[in-house]
Amino acid sequence: MRHVLSALVQNRPGVLAHISGMLASRGFNIDSLAVGETEHHDLSRMTFVLVGDDTVLDQVRKQLDKIVTVVRVDDISSEDFVERDLMLIKVACPADKRPEIFQLTESFRGRVVDIQHGNVMAEISGTEGKVEAFIDLMRPYGILELVRTGRIALVRGEAKPQVAGEGT
Repeated sequence: MRHVLSALVQNRPGVLAHISGMLASRGFNIDSLAVGETEHHDLSRMTFVLVGDDTVLDQVRKQLDKIVTVVRVDDISSEDFVERDLMLIKVACPADKRPEIFQLTESFRGRVVDIQHGNVMAEISGTEGKVEAFIDLMRPYGILELVRTGRIALVRGEAKPQVAGEGT
């Protein structure tokens, strides 16, 4: 089963390395990981996508809860949440193919962010499925380079109450 975990952590050097190292040393594979500062400069949100049964999820949560710099861990998999992935993709693109690539990019609500003599770079964001579908459509043109952020996610509705000392 696919699990999406959202962890609020202290924004300090080494936190990402500590957490990812702990998970790797215990044999947990991270399918996707994104981290960034939150609305509070001293906190970051880490979004993990893991595959495993409920036992694996329970072990991961217990291990994360033991880390001092982890403020809170939530499994948002069963909640109503919005999830996005961001991708930059550079595609071989002679001038005669540009209208096709521009039209495909626009139809995916993406945008062309760079045009060179022989290639085009596009930005696409959306669900994992949408990003994968765009990649599949670009393969025949020749993908030169590709980079993705990994999934980020937030639960819909009201924000969770802050934990004591959080965001101070």
